[in-house]
Amino acid sequence: MVMVSEKPKLLFDRADWDFATIQRIYDAVEDVALRELGLNTYPNQIEIITAEQMLDAYASIGMPLFYKHWSFGKHFAQHEAVYRKGLRALAYEIVINSTPCISYIMEENTATMQALVIAHAAFGHNHFFKNNYLFKIWTDAEGILPYLEFAKNYIAACEERYGQDAVERLLDAAHALRSHGVHRYPRRKGPDLASEERRERERLVEAERTYNDLWRTVPGRKSVSRAAADEERRKALLELPQENILYFLERNAPRLQPWQREVLRIVRLTAQYFYPQSQTKVMNEGCATYCHYRIMQRLYERGQINEGAFLEFLRSHTNVVYQPDFDDPHYAGLNPYALGFAMMQDIERICTEPTDEDRDWFPDIAGSGDPMAALREIWADYRDESFIAQYLSPRLIRQWRLFHVIDREEEWYLKVDAIHNERGYRRIRRALARQHDIGWIDPDIQVVDVDLTGDRRLVLHHNVLNQILLDEDEVRPVLQHLADLWGYDVLLKEVEADGSVLKEHAASPQKTFS
Repeated sequence: MVMVSEKPKLLFDRADWDFATIQRIYDAVEDVALRELGLNTYPNQIEIITAEQMLDAYASIGMPLFYKHWSFGKHFAQHEAVYRKGLRALAYEIVINSTPCISYIMEENTATMQALVIAHAAFGHNHFFKNNYLFKIWTDAEGILPYLEFAKNYIAACEERYGQDAVERLLDAAHALRSHGVHRYPRRKGPDLASEERRERERLVEAERTYNDLWRTVPGRKSVSRAAADEERRKALLELPQENILYFLERNAPRLQPWQREVLRIVRLTAQYFYPQSQTKVMNEGCATYCHYRIMQRLYERGQINEGAFLEFLRSHTNVVYQPDFDDPHYAGLNPYALGFAMMQDIERICTEPTDEDRDWFPDIAGSGDPMAALREIWADYRDESFIAQYLSPRLIRQWRLFHVIDREEEWYLKVDAIHNERGYRRIRRALARQHDIGWIDPDIQVVDVDLTGDRRLVLHHNVLNQILLDEDEVRPVLQHLADLWGYDVLLKEVEADGSVLKEHAASPQKTFS
């Protein structure tokens, strides 16, 4: 007796879908992701939304619960206008780093696209969120949703009690400083967001007590030696220098009321929550794109999607990983999806079909035969800068025709600094990695001192890198917001490594938050 295996049933055979189809797709994708790729994910929650809801999610940085602010409405109007004119398509999905991991998928998507975005978001991004070390350090997937609900309710209560205008002015100032409201380096385990509401009163009482002690003990005129000792003590009390400006204001701004400090804390904690994403764009998108490619390929090989669906997937996938040439009108730098996916595929090749060059450059993974094990370890232990610095291969540099060009302001010509040779590969890799180093591309601005004995002027330093100064048009309004929150004059010095001051910016408070 001959046993004939039954041909696998298609998950869908048309573009239309219903909820039963989505469940079949999810189950099939989950089987490949967990059993064959070995992904480790949070529980999933799939939300199907309209185009207008997707635009709304854009405006509120993708969070399902968020406080109200006029800027979100402005962003919604901008995105909607561009979308309605057909100048830009919407994202196929948005995924939230929480547990359960929430993936928004568009109801306008075809069944094929629903399979792609579930593979990409609910398993690719989900795995990266759960396992990458930066997200483990800085985020609290269990606590973020309850905390956002607390933040939304808290700010709504403040609007009712203190007035919408007062809260809006405070949020305007806090949002202007949001990019300087994060700790760049781990200080201790990140905040337990789930307990923030319970700890609010205790924290505010302690903050006010510390604040009162500090400002009641403002020193008078003293000897030089004692003044130096007082300066050291003052800087220790104020934790100076301090890179997290919102944190400094929350704790030390003389005129802020307790509810205003809490609002600054809300803005600061949400900014900190998104901090890892700015450092892992290439890796996160590369991981998700590689996963959706492998999963969709396996569904086709298993006979669960037909040729038409697979061609539709390949068309969308190709658009996502398309990298325009430098002279293309659409060129806007390196596409993180394209670079990330290309590096993941290259690592797979190095693990399975290494060359002698690969064995010299990557002895730990070359020929290991288990690309998924190597990739899972890399996804867990690296960020964009270190990932590129470690795993951008000479072969990929040649394939992408990368080279390093130096453009010096004082010279009329461009200098090709690195080409395709042993020395050049390392320079190119180092230069590209540096372009993804948050410490290299974001301005380093720190609070360095405050004059407690005089006019209470706040002094900040911008540590200038490569002689790149701050944009005057951007500095002026942001510094004004800082002065308004501090309540006294603010001075920002742009300082070279040798201590020389290149430029100064000053602002005095115009609005009061007291």
